[in-house]
Amino acid sequence: MTLHEHVQQAAAELEARAGAAPDLAIVLGSGLGEFADTLASPAVVPYGAIPHWPEAAVVGHAGKLVAGASGRRRVAALAGRVHFYEGYSMDRVTFGVRTLAMWGVKRLVLTNAAGGINTSFAEGALMVIDDHLNLFGTNPLVGPNDERFGPRFPDMSEVYSKRLRAMADEAAAGLGVTLAHGVYAGLHGPSYETPAEIRMLRTLGADAVGMSTVPEAIVARHMGLEVLGISCITNMAAGVLDRPLDHREVMETAARVKATFIGLVEGIIARVPAGGD
Repeated sequence: MTLHEHVQQAAAELEARAGAAPDLAIVLGSGLGEFADTLASPAVVPYGAIPHWPEAAVVGHAGKLVAGASGRRRVAALAGRVHFYEGYSMDRVTFGVRTLAMWGVKRLVLTNAAGGINTSFAEGALMVIDDHLNLFGTNPLVGPNDERFGPRFPDMSEVYSKRLRAMADEAAAGLGVTLAHGVYAGLHGPSYETPAEIRMLRTLGADAVGMSTVPEAIVARHMGLEVLGISCITNMAAGVLDRPLDHREVMETAARVKATFIGLVEGIIARVPAGGD
């Protein structure tokens, strides 16, 4: 079977279990999955129940899709993702995004836990992604192009929607939350970067660094989705502070800011128009 057929089967299963596609979907990064538990009237679909969907195995990724209501909007929340560093192909890493688009989702919020490169950031800061650097060493669109997914050479001049970024700023202002903006550098990991690599990334214009999001954003734009990216700066990158990096720190910081993160996401969702407007 082709990738397109696999995606069709997965999307059909989502519709059977969770109904019509929601107004918006959100991919929840490390330690940020508790937003899924805030949705009202939830339909919970374990990743293992969705045909061909890869299961998340990283700490902080629950491995389920939850479709429910946030205020007056229907939302699908992906509590967990798989990563390139786990040994998955790019088709597998981006399978969830393709399935959401096939299901009928038009807007996608990608969130992640990231290391802070910009020295003005503090641990626990939230950053809207204005643009990214793809430093994975590959691209999820490499190989034969299936025109049913999107064009051979998709435009990437506005990966992250100006309109959704403005909604995020409005939501943050309404909460009295300071929201940073910046460039996210995506590297495939799984080792954290060296201090020299962080100095290189800062020179290239990166404000934060992580091991996800970029492939998903590229595939989302390939399929015509409107995308917003939000990074939670859970730790300062190597060399910024004089201490080693530890994934436990990522989880602890994400837990500390979860209330602010959930409030921001709820505020963004409330501002998103219904349907495909």
